[in-house]
Formats: sequence, structure tokens, C-alpha cells
Amino acid sequence: MKRSIDTDARRRRIHVRIRRKVKGTPERPRLAVFRSLKHIYAQIIDDRAGRTLVSASSNEKGASASGGNLAGARAVGRLVAERAREKGITRVVFDRGGYLYHGRIKALADAAREAGLEF
Repeated sequence: MKRSIDTDARRRRIHVRIRRKVKGTPERPRLAVFRSLKHIYAQIIDDRAGRTLVSASSNEKGASASGGNLAGARAVGRLVAERAREKGITRVVFDRGGYLYHGRIKALADAAREAGLEF
């Protein structure tokens, strides 16, 4: 039981370290990713204004693939990229949220790139 608490604390420390370097601007907002055991979430955030511009998650009714698996991550990546392009956002900085760039995080990023986001 203790290991899961330590793992989450470690991820949060890494996330704080990443956030010192990765800032979202109006020209190039931040694509932040959060994953839970059941779902995956993505937001495009302008940190200067403190506003979420676009969001998508695997537990939305309109999500083509639901759940926290690779298919769900790819669907969320495509969905967030499509919504960003509708708002005129093409370039972002990627915030992996302290997670390893592997598996679901990588699948979401690759799908967002394929759907038109540059990072």
C-alpha cells in the first residue's frame, strides 16, 4: 500500500519540476495530460490568463473510444487536436504531467500530432 503513495508523490515532484520549465502562452498554450486508472484527460491551457481553452477526456459521451486504454488515449488525442484547430490553435507545448512518455501518454501525443497539433 505504501508504494502507491510514494509513486504518486514521485510523479507530483516530477510534475512540479516540469512545470517550472513548461509554460503556456497565448501564442503557444500548454497541452496538459492527466491519466487515472480508468480514464485519460487532456487540456490546452493558457497559463498567463489562467484559462483552459480546450479540453477532452475519455469519459465524455462523444468520445469514440472510452476508457483508460491505448484506444481511449488515441481518441482523446484526436479529439483535443480537432477542438484546438477549431479555436485556431495549431502549436502547443506538451506537459506530460510527470508521467513517463510511454504507453497511453505517447499514444495521446502521437494522435494529437497526426490530427494537426505541432509540438
